Amino acid sequence: MRVYLGSDHAGYELKVHLANHLAKQGYDLVDVGPFLFDPDDDYPVFCLHSGARVVADPGSLGVVIGGSGNGEQIAANKVAGVRAALAWNVETAQLARQHNDANVVAVGARQHTLDEATAIVEAFLSTPFSGNDRHARRIAQVAEYERVGVLPALPTSP
Repeated sequence: MRVYLGSDHAGYELKVHLANHLAKQGYDLVDVGPFLFDPDDDYPVFCLHSGARVVADPGSLGVVIGGSGNGEQIAANKVAGVRAALAWNVETAQLARQHNDANVVAVGARQHTLDEATAIVEAFLSTPFSGNDRHARRIAQVAEYERVGVLPALPTSP
């Protein structure tokens, strides 16, 4: 499986670690950047490019990393077709894949040890979408809104 990795300065060290670790696990890694540590870089460029590459490469997944992961998730989610989830433990990473068919995970490098962050990313990458009808239906609703920009009708009140 191809995995796109992007970060900012706060996530740079974790990104480098994950690139090496995941390549040893047999993943096809694409480092979207940054390629050198720059304390003044901005996360949006790396997260937007990571998300765009995931959408353009069906079956691939992405990992975006920053200090908290929040801004990285927000930026990646601006790319049509990205379903980025902020994962803060193994269970939320698994649920993002199982229930939401998330294709990008955001991780906060300053929030976890190297081992914790690695376990979160491994859980995300190794967990499949459940395919459950209710989850697929919900994902389709979000995708339809993204496609046409029209809010779905609210259910009528009892």
